Amino acid sequence: LQITGLIFGGVGMVGTLAATAMPQWRVSAYVDGNIVVFETIWEGLWMDCISQLGIRLQCKFYDSLLALPPPLEAFRALMCIAVGLSIISFLMAIVGVKYTQRSKEGPQVISIFILAAGVAFLLTGTLVLVPVSWTGGSIIQDFYDPEVPVPLKRELGAALYVGWGSSALLLAAGAMYCHF
Repeated sequence: LQITGLIFGGVGMVGTLAATAMPQWRVSAYVDGNIVVFETIWEGLWMDCISQLGIRLQCKFYDSLLALPPPLEAFRALMCIAVGLSIISFLMAIVGVKYTQRSKEGPQVISIFILAAGVAFLLTGTLVLVPVSWTGGSIIQDFYDPEVPVPLKRELGAALYVGWGSSALLLAAGAMYCHF
């Protein structure tokens, strides 16, 4: 169970890092019946990208930190904290598994490392889940809002699915380690 939790936590950690870096949080929607689409727009936490005919990809980092909307600033902060906390919790889990395999004399030390890793994994999974779900909810709300113009409608991007998957793995790893 500890090794499974370690694998889940490691994959969740990599997924959290990937979701934070990916520019596909919001993807341009094809609402009208247009078959010919010349460009696809991706919006992420750090940059916007435009793909023209699937051949050319241009990405641009956001110019000003102060010009960003407050939710985007908060999501950046939460995801950066989640990346750091996932690395720390993964290292605590490695130490806990290592001490469990080497010595059977100190169950108190073992339970502290394992429990700390479990709580950190649970907190990390929650930190990832908040911005990903909030962004998904706002995309769905704007998509079905008739007052939002068609060119501004977006769909759920791949980074959101990676975030939901890594959040589930981190929560599962935390539950496994808190079970001990």
